[in-house]
Amino acid sequence: MDETTEQVTPHAPDVDHDAALLRRVRNAVADDLRVLAALHDRELAPELLAYLRETHFPAAMSLSDVSRQVRDSAAMLSESLASIGATPEAWVFDELAADYAAIYLNHQYRTSPCESVWLDSEGLALQEATFQIRSWYQRFGLAVENWRTRSDDHLVAQLHFLETLLRRIDEVDIGEIGRFMDEHLLRWLPNFAARVADRCATRFYAGTALLTASSCEALRDLIVEITGEPRPTAEEIEQRMKPKTEAKPVPITFHPGLKPSW
Repeated sequence: MDETTEQVTPHAPDVDHDAALLRRVRNAVADDLRVLAALHDRELAPELLAYLRETHFPAAMSLSDVSRQVRDSAAMLSESLASIGATPEAWVFDELAADYAAIYLNHQYRTSPCESVWLDSEGLALQEATFQIRSWYQRFGLAVENWRTRSDDHLVAQLHFLETLLRRIDEVDIGEIGRFMDEHLLRWLPNFAARVADRCATRFYAGTALLTASSCEALRDLIVEITGEPRPTAEEIEQRMKPKTEAKPVPITFHPGLKPSW
């Protein structure tokens, strides 16, 4: 896609301001989401550590001037990377791998990266949220690689979905991105991040979780700035997401003198 020739329809009267915001969302924020997804995708390895250092992540994140929470969590992650160093010994990676497994794989910390576990009344995986999110993916011609190994409602999948929509911002209503975040990711991500930060053994994964949550909140606030449409309250979202129930038929009661019609 030729970035210099793309035409963007603004949502507010200030055309230049909104066009600049949209370009920023599509490019820099999408890149940030891609890196955040990689941090949740698997344990930290030397190649990813080198990439973070070369790109000055997270110090160079585009959303750092949108939110104090992003700045604070980025500082935590930066400090943890500095303590890890450029060429850490093997035991450092082993410690990070064990912490990663406790968060994402073996449920030691009870910090599932899947939405259903947080929203289902019994804490079960592969529930209604999974299929709702799958419908969102299908609307845009997308699908997870293998839902049996990583379900549609996994954090990594949702971050990649947002990244993809942002890169398609010329053909996607940005308000729809906000609606997906309201109805899905932001209903559970803050709780996930808070629990990871409270229970994990390394500042690296505490910083990663908090930075992901604060970045998504900042993105949602940026969408408000672009569209001029306020965020719905948590109560409004819960009401919107309640299952639709069909009206029950009214039972026929017997009245004396009423005769059968057959």
